[in-house]
Parts: sequence; structure tokens; C-alpha cells
Amino acid sequence: MKKINNLTWLIGGPQGMGVDSSAHTFAKTCASIGLYIFGKREYHSNIKGAHSYYPISVSDKPIRSHSDNIDILATFDKLTLELHKNNVVKGGIIILDKELSVELDSTKYVIVPIPFNEIIKEAALKFQKEKEYSKLQIMRNVITVAASLAVLNLDFEYLKRNLQAVFTGRRSKVLEINVFAAKLTFDYVHSNDYVSKSNYELRPIENNENLVLTSGTTATAIGKIVAGCRFQTYYPITPASDESEYLETHPEYGVLVVQTEDEIAAICMAIGASLAGVRSATSTSGPGLSLMTEAQGWAGMNEVPVVIFNYQRGGPSTGLPTRHEQGDLEFSLYGGHSEFPRIVISPGDIEESFYLSIEAFNLAEKYQVPVIFLSDKSIANSIQTVKIFDISKVKIERGKMLSNEELQDLLKTEGKYKRFKITEDGISPRIVLGQGAFWNTGDEHDEVGHICEESNNRTIMFEKRMKKIHTILKEVPDSLKYRLYGPGDAEYTIVSWGSAKGPILDSLEELNKYYKINFLQIILLKPFPANEIKQILSNSKMIIGIEANYSGQLCNLIRKETGINIHKRILKWNGRPFSREEIFKGVIDAINLDQERIICKAGI
Repeated sequence: MKKINNLTWLIGGPQGMGVDSSAHTFAKTCASIGLYIFGKREYHSNIKGAHSYYPISVSDKPIRSHSDNIDILATFDKLTLELHKNNVVKGGIIILDKELSVELDSTKYVIVPIPFNEIIKEAALKFQKEKEYSKLQIMRNVITVAASLAVLNLDFEYLKRNLQAVFTGRRSKVLEINVFAAKLTFDYVHSNDYVSKSNYELRPIENNENLVLTSGTTATAIGKIVAGCRFQTYYPITPASDESEYLETHPEYGVLVVQTEDEIAAICMAIGASLAGVRSATSTSGPGLSLMTEAQGWAGMNEVPVVIFNYQRGGPSTGLPTRHEQGDLEFSLYGGHSEFPRIVISPGDIEESFYLSIEAFNLAEKYQVPVIFLSDKSIANSIQTVKIFDISKVKIERGKMLSNEELQDLLKTEGKYKRFKITEDGISPRIVLGQGAFWNTGDEHDEVGHICEESNNRTIMFEKRMKKIHTILKEVPDSLKYRLYGPGDAEYTIVSWGSAKGPILDSLEELNKYYKINFLQIILLKPFPANEIKQILSNSKMIIGIEANYSGQLCNLIRKETGINIHKRILKWNGRPFSREEIFKGVIDAINLDQERIICKAGI
């Protein structure tokens, strides 16, 4: 019996040969027939040539993570075959070049050899492009996708429709030849009876949800637009640059994007724009965040609302520039000399990236603090079908920003404007540059902003700023602090943050067939909601921390803030995100083995 609408397809090949475009075409075609998609992009830090790959999981139910098990392996080259064939399940399909001289076990796999060169030659002849034969080799990506969809018995019209959507504008001149090559491939697969040999099939379904296929950086960029961010700075760095590039290619949304000479300039320009009253942000990854530390302190001292979007990647130093890690938590919490209030929040998936990016600006302006939006490479470079973002849920909060009329009333009653006025909640009325006179300095200052080193003033002003921490914890709703999934009376609690959310949720239903388990996702990491987290974790027989870093930085934070020890840690730091199989096995091992640390290593 064929497996319907539930599979993982992986395409791989030399970087620069169209792996990404092939994956997106396959994913969009599957999404267009109502199916749910999750895709994980893996690529090298060099520009061209090295092996890259892109697994796409397809399901008729919502899916949030990738699988280590491959149902269909679509290859451009021999290296892809050698690297990934051992992950192909028994009865899985391997699509490869007919001219590749390899030996495969036909009792284990369904082998589909495609005559790439013959199809390209026929297409070149048909469109009188024989002299461009070498250039037309790029059509291998379309041919590979066509072979994959053909062997899944999907009607050709669905692929054709998506090719028409892809090949627009300047690319429209090569639409016909690509459609022709795709149709030749479909006919070849069907005429050689590979469809009947396939153990998988795709069928259109009725899906009443309004879904969109998007990536983490795109969702965050759209969130910024909706939030009213109108000034964005960045210095090019992987994987953060994709977000700024999206904003740059859509100037119609009114966000001024500036590529600066370095990350220090980037954050300083964003701070300057915020002082002028503009919602502003800067986007970076770990090494860039390191360079922004001093300016963060300046923003903290001067109570400037600025949002720093950090997409974590493998470190330290340049580390793994295009790979995944959750290693920046402790630096985000404590980076900078001395102490100042800041907010650190972390989305768990692509949908949260949209809504939480809006909240990041609200929090920054309401509490007049720098906010670090702590995302990661997995979220940034994954694609997923999510519900179309609901703009009606969006609320813009600018905090104690005074209008001109309010400023004039204040001046009449108090005689002068105090930018750093002592208040009960630690938050002072705020005006912007040009609206009235105020002073900013990196030195300690008085309520007006003048430099003051007097000891009593230092005590008062420091307490004034730090008072915001208590205000934040009191006012921020629980929905922005944490989310609890699963039974409230579970014996075992998984605790995690960031992109580990997807594979944990995809594993939770299966895990609950064996044990009573829930999952605590922590969103607000600083200031830490210790009372709420302590109350939840105190009810658990065993707490299992899951993080993509070496030491378990969240586990350490929980112990520091609550005194609760995390019993078991499931960790991974090889640059690849957790798969749902790793989470399932890791939790089972954590419960049953006398082993405090479970190390996951899957991924190529």
C-alpha cells in the first residue's frame, strides 16, 4: 500500500547548481495542493562548489521540523548519493543521473535513473539552442523536481503552474524550454513504469486554512514592516543578511535600509534613529553582536529603545558561518560592562518570528530599553507553511512618548523637561530630537541628562534604571514569558527555547504514548520570569533540558534564577538542528538511562 501525502524528500548537489531553487519549486508545488511543508536549508560558507542539501518534509497535517529519514533522495551528483543514501528508508526512492556509474541495492531502493543529458539535448534542439547546451545544464534542477513529482503521480499541471510563477520577469524567456524539459521528464517516468513501483503518492487535499509558505527571515522582516520599523541597519553577515535583503527589495513598504561599514556603525545609527523618534533596528549574527556590546551599554545608560535582531550561528569566532547553534544566550544576557536593564526574547518558530518581532518594538519603546531578539540559523533558513499573519492581532504601543501638547503642559507645570525623571515604575516621559532640549551622554547623569558623578545621584539613577526590571516582570503577560504544551500534571517536563520547539512538538504526541510529558517553552529570557517557571517545574518528577549548545545555557540560567536543577540535558552543537527522531530518542534515553548528558550528532 502506498504512503499518501506523508514523506521527506531531499535534494542535494554542488552549491550553485540550483539546490535551493529546486527545493523551493518542489515545496511550493506541494503547498499549492493544500499540503503542509517544512524545509531545512543546509549549505557551506563558500560561495560555490561544495555539497549543499535541502530536505523537505511534506504532510497532510501541520509539520514543524525535519526528519533524518529520507523517503525520496533526488541527486545532482555522485557525492550526494554517497553522503545521503544510508538515510534512505527501505523501499525509498533514489532519483539519479542515468549516466552515473554506481551500484545500488534494487531490493532496498526504488531506483529511478533519469537521462538528464538526453532530455536537455532534446530541449535544446526543439528551441534551437544547441550552442547553449552547456548553459542549459542548469535545467537539471527543474528536471529533478519534475522526476520527483512524476514518480509521486502528481498531475503535471500543478508543476507547470508553479514554473509559470517562478519564471517571470527577465526569466520568462526561459519558461517554455523549462516547461518542455519538465514534460519530457514526466513522460519518461510514466512510460518506464516507475510510478507503479513507487511506494509514495501525492494527492491534492481540501485545506480550509489560509496558508503561506515562508522563511524565518522573511517572516521577521514582514513583522518589522507591520510593527512600524522604518529604519534598519546591517553589516552583511550570514544568516542575518537575508532579512535586510528582503526589506531592500521591497522599498514600497517604507523601511530605509542602510548597509554600514561595520556592526559598530550599524547599532550606533539605529540608536541615533531611535533618538529621532523612528522605530529602528539592526540585524546581525554572533560576531556582529559581540561588536555591538559597548553601544548596547550606551543605549542602556540613555534609556534608548533599540531592537537588535541576532540570528545565532555556530561559533566561536567565525566558527560555522552557515550552520546552526544556540550559543549566544549567555552573551545576550550579560554582554557589556556593569549592569543595565535589557530584554531578551526568543521566538520558537517562523510564526512566532512575525508576532514576536512586533512585540520587540513595543517592549523596547514601552520600557525604553535595548531589546535583543534572539533567533537562530535554523529558524532563519527554514521554510514552513504557516497561517497567513493576522494583522488584526497587532497592537502598537509606544509607551510614554509625549506629544507636543503634552510636553508644553509638562513645561508649564514643572518648568523644565527631565529626560531621566525619577518615576515609580522607572520609566520617564520621552521626547525625540527636535521636540525639546535634552542631553545624552555615556557618563552617569542627573535627571536632566547632565554629567554627574556625585555618589548619591549615582545610587538614585542606577536604581531608577534597574527598577524597570520589576516593572517588566509585573506587566509583561504570561503569553510573552512562556508557553506550556501538553498535560499540566505531567511526570516529565521538557524545557527548551528557540527552534528546538518544532521537533519537540512533533515528537510530543508520540512520546505521550509511553510517558506523561509536557513541554515548557521559555520566550522571555531576560528579565527571567523565575516565579512562574519555578512554579511549573516544581511539579515535575524529571526535568529534561534540550538545547543546541555545549553546556546547556538555559539549564544553567534556570538553576541560577530558580535554584531548580535540570536533571537531564539533551545537547547538540555540530552545527545542525535537532530532528524529530533525535528528540524522541533523546527523551526516551534521558528517562531510561543513568546518563545526565545525551549528545545528539545527526546531520551531514
